[in-house]
Amino acid sequence: MVCEKIKNLQGKSRRNFLKWTSAVGAVMALDQAEILNVIADCGGTALAQENTASTLRSVHLVAGDGGFAWFQLLWPHYAIAKSGNENFTYHAFNSVMDATTDKPSVWGQDTPWKDLGPKKQITGFMAGQNQTHTATPMAAATVGGGQSMIAAIATIQRAMPSLIPVIGLEPVAFGTAPGAPAVTTVGDADGMVQLFNSAASRLTLEAQGDAALFEAYYKAYIGLVKASGRPTFSRQLNVGKSAANFLGQNLAEKLAPSADDLMRYQIDNGTPNNLSEIGRALITTARAFKMGLTQSVIIPAMRNDPHGAWGNMNNVIMTASTLCRYMNEFMKDLDVQDPVDQDKNISDNFVLTVHGDTPKSPLGRGDWADGTPQGSNWLYVMGNGYIKTGWFGGIKANGDVAGFDEKTGDEVMGRPSNQTSAAAGAAVAFAVAKGDMNRVKDFYTGPPIDALVNVAVL
Repeated sequence: MVCEKIKNLQGKSRRNFLKWTSAVGAVMALDQAEILNVIADCGGTALAQENTASTLRSVHLVAGDGGFAWFQLLWPHYAIAKSGNENFTYHAFNSVMDATTDKPSVWGQDTPWKDLGPKKQITGFMAGQNQTHTATPMAAATVGGGQSMIAAIATIQRAMPSLIPVIGLEPVAFGTAPGAPAVTTVGDADGMVQLFNSAASRLTLEAQGDAALFEAYYKAYIGLVKASGRPTFSRQLNVGKSAANFLGQNLAEKLAPSADDLMRYQIDNGTPNNLSEIGRALITTARAFKMGLTQSVIIPAMRNDPHGAWGNMNNVIMTASTLCRYMNEFMKDLDVQDPVDQDKNISDNFVLTVHGDTPKSPLGRGDWADGTPQGSNWLYVMGNGYIKTGWFGGIKANGDVAGFDEKTGDEVMGRPSNQTSAAAGAAVAFAVAKGDMNRVKDFYTGPPIDALVNVAVL
């Protein structure tokens, strides 16, 4: 029976109810259909519909302090990789082949997702400018007007309720945008696990002070217990620290990487910390997405300024293959039914971006110089069918820089990469908004981006 107190919840109380119900349902191992049935029974179908997928989730790898250079080994500029010039900063020329993408690009031995079809291929946008050396680079991740791409995306994602909208591992590059939620920061990948423990406990304890809201929570909790069919749950809800801690401990247990996870990702005591942290963060992110606990995760990546890296080719090869493996395993982890959009898998309902302070020069190994041709920078994105794939602009083998025309997508030789940053960020926001350009226009006021995106999704 619909409870009027739940049905008529407004504002923060309404959002907290949806967050809390989703969190408790996840702890009880209920699928999203059962959780939505409980919400509908308690608060009506309109409230349940608010908990359905209207945006995509996002993962943002932010490679500051020179660490962005490593990602050229996964997604090189096609002219550099096809040159065969072993003075250039690519390690696997013999494996290079033309990629099946909308714009020119190549695959190499450490390019992830090659066999996953057109939706899962990477787009390279010339965007931003070289920011050597910055731990929290922002130039390549903007939608213009001083607004951060990641913050704008988080604002769009507020349409989807979750316990913690945005999680950032320190140091965090989040920025600002009108209406953006606060980013919740943690120190490392393990901090993500503990974060949900404290957040779940805090949210439950806050409800104790609101009698009307607590009554609504109580009724929803009983509905969830009934739906779970588990006799081990108490018939009475004991609100207090013990109940809150129980919830938190269960969330932490479900989010921590398992021994099987670590084996699949090949993470052990010998794994370099900067690689291990990325892998562990991706494992926990996948688990949090499955439980509907967050919409966006920001992960610092590498941050080890690899001057002299090319003096140790074994380490170059190991680093590239490890990053590729992490990307592939992460996609496999998400290749399960989306708890919110049950006609798709989670792997079809997220975007991934990678940007950094300096990608370093692709034109010479040596000390892997921080400078880039024309002070350029770029942004990688997996847009899951909403963004055309391949390179928009790029670095040529003779050192020339090509930008692109936002309206046509065509290369424009010599155009600075910082002139197309906003359009690139808008394309990412378009993907997160599932093709709703009206939401993107809340932040982006530049030229049309129809040539960059797929208006009709693949």
